[in-house]
This record gives sequence, structure tokens and C-alpha cells, in this order.
Amino acid sequence: MSLNVDTYVYEPNGEWTLLDDPDDDYSRTMAGFERSRSKLWGSEAVRALGARFLPRLDGSDLKVEPGDIDAFLAECEALRPHVDHLGEVSGYGNEYVARCLDNIVAASVRAKAERGGVIVW
Repeated sequence: MSLNVDTYVYEPNGEWTLLDDPDDDYSRTMAGFERSRSKLWGSEAVRALGARFLPRLDGSDLKVEPGDIDAFLAECEALRPHVDHLGEVSGYGNEYVARCLDNIVAASVRAKAERGGVIVW
């Protein structure tokens, strides 16, 4: 099973709605395999880098509210210089980690442009 990242916006009634991926390309919504929740994003290596959003995936889905998008993007960018290390300690490899991180960042940038949030699930 895959871990996906999607962009959402709030409707006037307070409910949230997922936005369509602009490219309709499933590979751009992949945030990892289900095991990535603990093996990568919730790992001690990610926590040691000061991440506070992504480690929440170890045990639950992650919903980043619109007001937290900038902080979430900053967290993702802080991890980027450590992709090689994260790929090594997780066993996934640096290309896999970089691609998943790129997808998460791309969804977050779309969310910011739409004044929405992201959900990783």
C-alpha cells in the first residue's frame, strides 16, 4: 500500500475538499510506501534533524493546516541536504527519498497557492 500526499482546501461550510492533481500523474502524489511512515518519516534520523510534522506519520495520517504550510515547507527544505543520509538509514536510497520529498513539497506549494493545506495518508 502507498502513502499519498494530496492538497485540500476548505469550503465555505467548513468541510475540506481534495484538489485534483494538476498533472493527473499518480507518481507525483506518492509520499512513500506504507512502511515509510515509521521507516523514513517517523524515523529517529528525521526526528534528530528537528522535524516536527513528518514524524507524526508514524502512527497516524498527517494533515497540515493552511496556516502551517510555510513551517512545513521549511521543515521539508531542512531535510533536503540530508537526503543521502535518510536514504541510507531508511534503506530506501536517496533517489526514492528525494522523489517522495519533492512530491510532498510540490503538493505543499500548490496548497500555499490555493490557500489550502496538505494531507499525507
